[in-house]
Amino acid sequence: QGSYVYCDNGLRCIKAPCPSNSALDLATGKIIKGVSIDTSELPQADRERSHLSDMLHYGSIVVRGRTESRPEALTSDEYVPKTIVVETIERETMMKERQHCSSRGLY
Repeated sequence: QGSYVYCDNGLRCIKAPCPSNSALDLATGKIIKGVSIDTSELPQADRERSHLSDMLHYGSIVVRGRTESRPEALTSDEYVPKTIVVETIERETMMKERQHCSSRGLY
């Protein structure tokens, strides 16, 4: 379990896999590039928030969950995508926690 700031990092590609999303691991300070997010384990009330996808896109919330490697989603022999499986929304982010995001506006 860990706390993460997930967001769009602004990188665009013409060939998959494209690491256009990243997450800051708040415990280690490391950026996980090319990560996807799975919100299916969030409580229903959180999943139904009207701006959840925008809050994730802009990195305006800290989420708590676990990272998983999902080889079934392989797009090449060399890249095993990581997924953050979100279990709860902890809080809004601070500006310094969103520095890896392409758009740092608070939604």
